[in-house]
Amino acid sequence: MAPPLQPPVTEDQLQGFRYLDHFRPLFDGLHACATARDRAGNRELFFDQYACLLLLYFFSPTLTSLRGLQQATELDKVQQRLGVRRTLRGALSEAAAVFDPQLLRPLLADLAERAVPVVSGREAEALRGLTAVAGSVLPALPRMAWALWMDPGHRAAKRHLHFDFLKAVPADATVTPAACSELEQLRASLRPGRLYVVDRGYAGYWLYRAILDAGSSFIGRVQEDAAFTVAAERPVTAAAAAAGVTRDVVVGRLGTAHHQDEVRQPLRLVWVTTGKAGADGRPEALLLCTDRLELDADLVALGYR
Repeated sequence: MAPPLQPPVTEDQLQGFRYLDHFRPLFDGLHACATARDRAGNRELFFDQYACLLLLYFFSPTLTSLRGLQQATELDKVQQRLGVRRTLRGALSEAAAVFDPQLLRPLLADLAERAVPVVSGREAEALRGLTAVAGSVLPALPRMAWALWMDPGHRAAKRHLHFDFLKAVPADATVTPAACSELEQLRASLRPGRLYVVDRGYAGYWLYRAILDAGSSFIGRVQEDAAFTVAAERPVTAAAAAAGVTRDVVVGRLGTAHHQDEVRQPLRLVWVTTGKAGADGRPEALLLCTDRLELDADLVALGYR
């Protein structure tokens, strides 16, 4: 039995118009997208309008389907505030394939740059540009052939997110098939002036070199049995010990003499206990690597945490 139809959407159920009034001018440059193919001149839904409709969808919990969004385009308030006409469901469904989402990336980057830091003080000054990077697997629909993962019965995408911690906003994000290299994806999206924080899944020494070449720094977790050559042992301060730091050394190189020195500059290794028990029952210990030789060890631990 088919599920019962939901009652039509009403104007009082919609939210977020005051936010849309601020966002709508940002989308003006999207209006011409995909119009070159419209030789007959009969296109009625444009990218800037579609973007506003998507925001309306996210702002309004009562909108839960494409049908509901289509019904919203029939309301006078929506037509006046968003500049849209009554839109068919087929046009809304087609829009995802017609309009190029890459055109939104510079807009999102601009908004992220405008964001005001929500963290201040000594830590924020020392950890300026702190950007956490992680990949998340997202389940995909069977018809999404590009998202083939382990076998035809498993399809998934992967979201690669860069999160500016001090501003509490995403700095960058991409979606790829799940069967891809997170390290290569990060290398392709590196920006200058960042302090990238990555976990063991990104522990490629060539990637550390790429981050440095891009004009940024890093704090990364490496395997606890990583090989290295000690150049100088540093004392652990009281502040560092309070942050869980147990050892702090400058290393001349990562890897053994039989391996190529891919980073090609001195680095820091900082051992940190988390207070949690590991699989063997002993306190969990993290081995953190960074190029920031001047950064206090407690801030290295804080940056990763």
